[in-house]
Amino acid sequence: MGSKIYVGGLPYSATEQQLNDLFATHGTVESARVVTDKFTGQSRGFGFVEMSTAQEAQTAIRELNGTQLDGRTLTVNEAKPQQPRTGGGGFGGGRGGKRERW
Repeated sequence: MGSKIYVGGLPYSATEQQLNDLFATHGTVESARVVTDKFTGQSRGFGFVEMSTAQEAQTAIRELNGTQLDGRTLTVNEAKPQQPRTGGGGFGGGRGGKRERW
């Protein structure tokens, strides 16, 4: 099983291929993903890389954290599990804003 790595501080022009190439020098990259805005498609400035072993992941974290990519300093660390999202879409309670008489 691989180890997932969070990569922050990515240039907005970074591609998944660039991310893959950057980490491939430290081991086998299982996947590389740049997170994009779902409406505009523009990079959100961070992504995730999955390495084939935990040892390769730790080496990549140690070697790449704090380095520069296109003038931006990268934050590279072990990814934390995504927390479940709570709450609704911000449209208020179940009545839609209307007052009902009982």
